[in-house]
Amino acid sequence: MQQLLLDIKLPACPMLDNFLPGRNAELVQILIGLVSDQGRERFVYMWGDLGCGKSHLLHAMVNAYSQKGLKSTYFSGQTQPEFLLDNTIDCVAIDDVDQLDAAAQIRLFNLYNQLRDERHAVFLASGPVAPAQLSMRQDLVTRLGWGLVYQVHELTEEEKMQALKRYAEENGFNLPQEICHYLLRHSQRDLLSLISTLDALDRYSLAHKRRITIPLLKELLQGAS
Repeated sequence: MQQLLLDIKLPACPMLDNFLPGRNAELVQILIGLVSDQGRERFVYMWGDLGCGKSHLLHAMVNAYSQKGLKSTYFSGQTQPEFLLDNTIDCVAIDDVDQLDAAAQIRLFNLYNQLRDERHAVFLASGPVAPAQLSMRQDLVTRLGWGLVYQVHELTEEEKMQALKRYAEENGFNLPQEICHYLLRHSQRDLLSLISTLDALDRYSLAHKRRITIPLLKELLQGAS
């Protein structure tokens, strides 16, 4: 298949302004306030199911700080990071803290205390459940619950379809309802992946001079698999 199919796996750069908040409006406003240096609490823990948008928000915050010329960094718990940072860091984002092994949990505990003592950097973390439900060392669990704790709610199917239709309209093409339903049933369900697939479908439609239909979408997805 043509190169455009590869773009399905390359979602747009996560930013706060391309995150559709849904029921997460309060959390997004808190994060915007942190970037604007207006937040009182510098420690935020986010939790929720896979695909709800936690990773998007963490990457978006790192990008927002970087755009302001500030130092920020993202860690994935799956990589068992060392957390070696100097005291000039402005924002630290740690995804999937539940994946940290015993040694990495100790390192995160020490990092948390370091950042809290320095009274400067913003600390963001995510996990699948609320802090008290994490199967991790208790002193770290306690600290993750000291700051603000927000559940990240996944968009409803209706909200996702509205977002897809609006995106299509803003980009000059009509999106039939049945396409929305098919995308939600047969592709990755997070909004960035859905929009990325929609972009690829639009380009595929234009390249082949065919209107957007279920058969065309099936052809695209089968070629990308």
